[in-house]
Amino acid sequence: MFKIKLTLSLLAMFCLIVELYGQQVTEPLLQMEKLESIRREFGVLKDGKGKTYVQVKGQPNAGVVWIKDIVFETGTIEFEVRGKDVLQESFVGIAFHGTNDTIYQAIYFRPFNFRAKDPIRKKHAVQYISLPESDWPYLREEFPDIYEAPMPTVIDPNDWFNVKIVIAKDTIDTFVNSLQTPVLNVKPLNKILPGKIGFWAGNGSDGDFANLKITFAR
Repeated sequence: MFKIKLTLSLLAMFCLIVELYGQQVTEPLLQMEKLESIRREFGVLKDGKGKTYVQVKGQPNAGVVWIKDIVFETGTIEFEVRGKDVLQESFVGIAFHGTNDTIYQAIYFRPFNFRAKDPIRKKHAVQYISLPESDWPYLREEFPDIYEAPMPTVIDPNDWFNVKIVIAKDTIDTFVNSLQTPVLNVKPLNKILPGKIGFWAGNGSDGDFANLKITFAR
């Protein structure tokens, strides 16, 4: 019995080592020289508690603040984000597999819908898009309730919340805060290819982003 337990313990340790060895984790420095954007003004600030965050300014049309020198294919993207409870003025998320400002996939949130009493608005809280072919109007019309979903937990739309997006070859799972069940599960509409990662803000929307952590699958 002792030998069996020892063997199982060693096997578990081996599997953990293999898993860790097969992953690369990076936490990019959020500094001006590490970021770039052609459609958005942005700044790097610190709050009263010393947290460094990127503030993306509200401007017409969607825009991305790209993280330089990061190429991502599959793995996990984690970050904190803060929007605001103002109707049609808060669309915040993350773009990935980006080629440029018009070709990318993204997961984003509409904080002004988090606590909406209107059931239609409420179910439009988190959204997946794949540009240029599959923006939200097309997806909502052709695939209702497939690529967007409600927020199943109470989140202050004016406060920070945590996001974890797990991207594999055939699925994209989005988690918020400590929830163990994804708030949105979709199949990617384009082939998964390496590309850029960036902080995304929608039309007329500003937003704050912090604590970016990327885990690359191998």
